[in-house]
Formats: sequence, structure tokens, C-alpha cells
Amino acid sequence: MFIGLGTVINVLCIIAGSSLGLLAGAKFKEKTRDLITTVLGFVTLLVAADSIKALWDSRLVSELPTGGALLTVLAALLLGALVGSRLRIEDRLESFGVRLKNRFDANGSAPFVDGFVSASLLFVIGPMAILGSISDGMRSGITQLVLKSILDGITSIAFAATLGWGVAVSALPVGIYQFAWTGIGFALGAILTSYQVLAITATGGILLLGIALRLLKIKIVPVADLLPALFFAPLIAALVHLFH
Repeated sequence: MFIGLGTVINVLCIIAGSSLGLLAGAKFKEKTRDLITTVLGFVTLLVAADSIKALWDSRLVSELPTGGALLTVLAALLLGALVGSRLRIEDRLESFGVRLKNRFDANGSAPFVDGFVSASLLFVIGPMAILGSISDGMRSGITQLVLKSILDGITSIAFAATLGWGVAVSALPVGIYQFAWTGIGFALGAILTSYQVLAITATGGILLLGIALRLLKIKIVPVADLLPALFFAPLIAALVHLFH
């Protein structure tokens, strides 16, 4: 398995889903899409649990004081929430999407542009794109991106059915964006120790839990505001390690 495979799968799913949407039109029922999204929410819960179990990994526990792993994740999430909320990451991402849409196609009169812009933003602006790509780059697995790929593929069917082949072209910016984050993940994996990587994994698991809650329509968690926690986690782990 090579680095970047998750993004390749994601791009192919968007293209395949768009092609199916163009052929099938609106025959793909909304009820079916909602049910599949719910299933993906359940699976995301499992993936989140699999990531969170890094808290009890011996490679992390042995490098930190008793209770240090949980403290590291908690501190990372709290700091991430404070910084993310202060920077209004979630609001800024949404505002950016609205501005971009208004700039290129304010009246929705150009199906190609509307499909391209709307799909690109939907597939790119989301914490799973970042989480999954970093995990791929760090060689921690592509499960998250595979889940995202399935969700994007299903969504692209509906989008392409109404907005045309511009949805398929959105696979290009998705690929560029996620490959960039994969590169960051690869760089982090090269300089961080195993226990720091596990700290990121466990913290990312909590963020995935937030995504699952959104997919299941239980609670709209502003996961993007928690993204800074991924960068705080290895730093806090190193600091806590000093007291071991």
C-alpha cells in the first residue's frame, strides 16, 4: 500500500459516483442516500473507537506518567477548542464556501460552475479530509479516507444528477488538497516519535466521534474548531513525557 492511496480511492469514487449520477439521474432515492449515510455514521463510530483505543497502547502509556495519555488528549482538545473557537475556523470555512459560490455563480445559473464549486467545497471543506489525509501520510491507515470516499461517491451521484459533470471535475481540487495534507502527515510521521503519533491518533478519534454524531444527526459538533487539537497533541505529549 502506497502513501496517497486513500486520496486516489477518494478521487475515483467521486468520478464513479458522478458518472453514475449522470446516467441514473434522480433515480437514486433520497431515502436510500439517508440510510447509507446513517450506516456510514455507525461505521465512523467504530473507526473512532479504533483510533481512541490508542490511549491504552503500551507505546503511549509507557512513555507518559500514569493517566498522562488521557490528560494529553484532554488538554489538546481543550486548547484546540479554545484556539479553534477564537479563530472561528468552522465559521470561516463556511463563509469561504458561501463567498466562493457567490463569486462564481451567485444566481445558480451555470450548472457546470455550480456543480464544480458546490461539490469541491463539500468534498474538501471537512475535518475528515484533513484527518484521513494526515493518517494516510503517517502510514496509520486509510480507513478514514475510504469512509469519506464512499460518502463522497454517494453524494456525487445526487449532485451530478442535477448539476451535471462539473461535479466529476471537482475530483481535481479534492486530489490536490488531500495530497497536500498527506504530505504534511508524511513529514510529521518522519519527525515525531511513536508515542506522539499515538497521541494524535487518539485525539483524532475524538474528532471522528464528532463527525459520526453529525452523520447520525444526533448533534452538530463544530469539529473544524477542534482541528488545532491535532497539532497540540504531540507537543503536549512531549511535555508530559518530561515528567515521566
